[in-house]
Amino acid sequence: MLSILIGHSYFLRFDPKQFERAKPYPPLATLQVAAQVRAAGHEVALFDAMLAEGTADFEALLRAHAPQAVVLYEDNYNYLSKMCLGRMRVAACEMVAAARRRGARVIVAGSDPSDDPDPYLDAGAEVVLIGEGLDALHALLARLDGEPNAAVPALCDDLSGIVFRIGGRTVRRTGDPGTTSATNRTTAVGPAPAWPAINGRPVVWLGGDQAPRTTSSSPSNEPTTEPTPEPSRTPIHDVAWDLVDVGRYRAVWQRAHGRFSLNMAGSKGCSFRCAWCAKPIWGNRYQPRAPEAVAAEMLWLKRHLAPDHVWFADDIFGFRAEWVRRFADALAGEGGGLPFTIQTRADLITEAMADALRDAGCHEAWIGAESGSQRVLDAMHKGTTVEELHVARRRLGERGIRVGFFIQLGYLGEELEDLHATRALIETARPDDIGVSVSYPLPGTPFHEQVKAQLGAKTHWEDSGDLAMMFQGRYTTEFYRAFRNLLHRQVALAQGGEPVIGATGGLESLRHARSRLRRQWSVLLGRERRYRTSASAEVPQEPAQVRGGVARVAAAT
Repeated sequence: MLSILIGHSYFLRFDPKQFERAKPYPPLATLQVAAQVRAAGHEVALFDAMLAEGTADFEALLRAHAPQAVVLYEDNYNYLSKMCLGRMRVAACEMVAAARRRGARVIVAGSDPSDDPDPYLDAGAEVVLIGEGLDALHALLARLDGEPNAAVPALCDDLSGIVFRIGGRTVRRTGDPGTTSATNRTTAVGPAPAWPAINGRPVVWLGGDQAPRTTSSSPSNEPTTEPTPEPSRTPIHDVAWDLVDVGRYRAVWQRAHGRFSLNMAGSKGCSFRCAWCAKPIWGNRYQPRAPEAVAAEMLWLKRHLAPDHVWFADDIFGFRAEWVRRFADALAGEGGGLPFTIQTRADLITEAMADALRDAGCHEAWIGAESGSQRVLDAMHKGTTVEELHVARRRLGERGIRVGFFIQLGYLGEELEDLHATRALIETARPDDIGVSVSYPLPGTPFHEQVKAQLGAKTHWEDSGDLAMMFQGRYTTEFYRAFRNLLHRQVALAQGGEPVIGATGGLESLRHARSRLRRQWSVLLGRERRYRTSASAEVPQEPAQVRGGVARVAAAT
């Protein structure tokens, strides 16, 4: 069997905003793959970039383990990995080059290499996996195990979902096995076997032995069938927690926040079709786990790793109230779980969903609000309404669940009146927290297609605090950053949380702070013309029946 070093390239230290936040999470998808590869009999070591100082730490591990193969498998649950940040691409390519210098075979997988494999191939990667790539990964490792020095064309023969090079040409194979964009075919070293088994059970992803069923290509938002739970399995089979230095994560969290949080996932993917959302890994599919399996994993973490809190990294947690109710009941039957935070959509927060989330122990729910302007929400194909945002916030708040809003500024065609509407949403809905970004066009999205002609040399943010406008929005980056800062201050004051230097008393200081904020809003908006760009694009309009259809599909689920 092979000796394999599995890692990822998201370095917290290379992302100043997230380094200051000090809320690191282990690379969940990377750990899932490590568990699967180890179950196949390979010798596995982990490089966890999250808390590493830099790529020199990776090179030290290369020297210590001398692996035959290196797999850089990004954490597909981590939204920061999905952002395809420029600084992390540089780090990944440095790691690829270092591994190749030491003679290791190198396979790369993640959102950024799926979108743009050439930089990774240029750095020396031999195969890039497209999307999740689990079947291809296992086949490649099995073939390398049979012939460690197999040439790349032979290694990749008859495999799909991969990108590699033959004689300087980039070959991208998608679709059914055997389809290829190149013509020279070679003989494969060995077959592509099924996934390995533990005690007769196939090792797939967290929580079950049933492979996810692909949904149809129609724009349905229904989740796929959940797998049957396996009571005899424990999370260590599915997530290689033993390879993680959990103590280091605990120390960072405790030092910065006085508590410790770990991450889980109850599902993969999202079946909604927001125009700006990139889905290079799981596509337009929502693949839930059995709620009982998710509850069992949380209880395992509670007993063995003792976090104080869990962050569910799902794009959408639960989807249906019945799923969340079963999750809550499974936890209650074992004495209760842990407080947790989720991401969800406003149109999914029915009374039944809010009740189930409360009973399950949900502490905080982040909603993709995006904008307070219905015009912009429709242009995004968001499928939600401003009224639903208010209703969801009220329902969750009434049950003691904190609510955060994700806000997106600068979407194509957004005007000053739309920004006023977003400010009004924050003032009236009064979320407990907000996360603010500007619209970020990533490859493979309708939004990217709309603005790609405007993109210059800068195509990715360097880090998560970049917030640079990379297309011609209505205003400059400077204006959106100032608008973001005032929105954050507005929320802080609504929570009574922003101190004022030199204040003489609580009520007086709050009154002064609010007055100062009003003046700052007045100054920024009074000067807004100075920040305007030459863009004159308007929100693209589609036939009313198409926009309404998107909204009806979302509202019906």
